[in-house]
Amino acid sequence: MKNVIRKSLSALAILLISQVSIAQNNKKAAIPENENSLLWEISGNGNAKPSYLYGTVHMICNEDYFLTDKTKKALNNAENLFLEIDLNDPNEMAYLQKSAMGSEPLSKKLTAQQLADLDSILKEKTGMTVQQVDNFSLFTVMSLITMKSFGCTNLKFYEMELSSIAKAGNKKLGGLETGEAQMQFMGKAYNDDQMIAMLKESKLEDTQKMVQSYKNENLVELYNQITNPKFLNENSKKWLLEERNTNWVEKMPGIMRDKSSFFAVGAGHLLGEKGVINLLKKAGYTVKPILN
Repeated sequence: MKNVIRKSLSALAILLISQVSIAQNNKKAAIPENENSLLWEISGNGNAKPSYLYGTVHMICNEDYFLTDKTKKALNNAENLFLEIDLNDPNEMAYLQKSAMGSEPLSKKLTAQQLADLDSILKEKTGMTVQQVDNFSLFTVMSLITMKSFGCTNLKFYEMELSSIAKAGNKKLGGLETGEAQMQFMGKAYNDDQMIAMLKESKLEDTQKMVQSYKNENLVELYNQITNPKFLNENSKKWLLEERNTNWVEKMPGIMRDKSSFFAVGAGHLLGEKGVINLLKKAGYTVKPILN
């Protein structure tokens, strides 16, 4: 169990919306099927060089992990790598690991019914009990359950892999927001009852469908799965996706004006009226899929 907890703490920075990325939805994303791609080129609007936008699934089983040649080429061509959070910043990692611990034990923070529900969920999905995670935040418990929902013990984390490649290439690493901001957005998106209800809905088969959509580079299916209203209501969609997308797109022009930059964020942020792709287009950029 200690090893699982340690992995959860290390990965906390990249697990913010992964728990809501595991369900099907019939709502259709506004993007032509022939433009499905995880990788997009950003150009124009005064940029000296093209930059790139890549949607990640955050984590995946080792046997399912892949990075296409086109993605490796784009990352190699870029001078910067920007993630949601700068995983190379020790202060950020220290903050996030500290945040993994609850301000008070779950046994004091939650009601008796909430504790009973959480205990049942933990036993079913992880084999653990609520007593074993009592000193951790509910966000950390969500991370543990999310990791277990992949059905393997050899998880790989895209942001960590991309960071390693970038560091080996002596590229600058940066973040579009801070860990503190992420935690604040998460707190605004869900209350305790909503988080526990969401954990009840997580299923192995839904995660498997999400992984298959990712491997097929089917961004439309991914977006539809992530934005299922059962997991992402209007309030949570506002704080987890739309507000953050707007903040990022305000920062991106200064980052990519003179240097080619590779932006890697959760795939759920790319599509939609207030998705990063559409917001960049509205700001005057040409954004097109890289298909091969």
